[in-house]
Amino acid sequence: MLLDGRVIVISGVGPGLGRGLALQCAKAGADVVLAARTEERLEEVAKEVRALGRRATAVRTDIRDQASCERLVRETLDAHGHVDGLVNNAFAIPPLQDLLDVDVAAVRRGFETNVLAALSLTRLFVPALVASKGSVVMVNSAVLRHSKATFGPYKMAKSALLALAQGLSTELGPRGVRVNTIAPGWIWADNLKWYFDLLATERGTTSRQVYDETAATIDLRRLPEPDEIADAAVFLLSPYARAITGQCLDVNGGEFHH
Repeated sequence: MLLDGRVIVISGVGPGLGRGLALQCAKAGADVVLAARTEERLEEVAKEVRALGRRATAVRTDIRDQASCERLVRETLDAHGHVDGLVNNAFAIPPLQDLLDVDVAAVRRGFETNVLAALSLTRLFVPALVASKGSVVMVNSAVLRHSKATFGPYKMAKSALLALAQGLSTELGPRGVRVNTIAPGWIWADNLKWYFDLLATERGTTSRQVYDETAATIDLRRLPEPDEIADAAVFLLSPYARAITGQCLDVNGGEFHH
């Protein structure tokens, strides 16, 4: 029960990693506040959290909207009275195009959600996090570790998010707040399963074959699942990581070494 009695706010709650983060935090003893734009999805995950015996507060939130984020903070404090952790998991995939060809306006929109919204939301929670000597976890990506074609805009956004986390760690550390990053690679969840099915159809093979070919590039020879990624965030939110801040923990099964 690494998070026993703690309140953790999670943005970008969806059927994959967002759900995994909520359930693993709850299993570790936390009450959770769930934020996303899709109310139906929020309630589905909230029911699963409550089935584990923990409190769940679902707040429909657009993290790009200041008023919406301010409402999230108010409802969190009204419901729970304090906040011990914030996980910035909300994400909008940037355009997957070469930097020489991409629409700069599309890159800018990606920054709005992936970087600037995370900054704004974190700043709103700072007073509560300082009061609890809490922790922030930014969900990043293994794109930090490569520069493959068409991934330039994606890497730009995630590199900026890493710089944001490190800068906040320096600024908030003296006030007792830790800020860390996790960088997942492949995540074996519904979106990726759909993509592998698509690739299998295009190649005239099976999704299992696509999986095996991908897993062959990973030291553990398998793709991490959402709860495995989430457990890394639980660790960083917990007292076991009380001397860790400003760090980026890769959670990729050994696909990249850093």
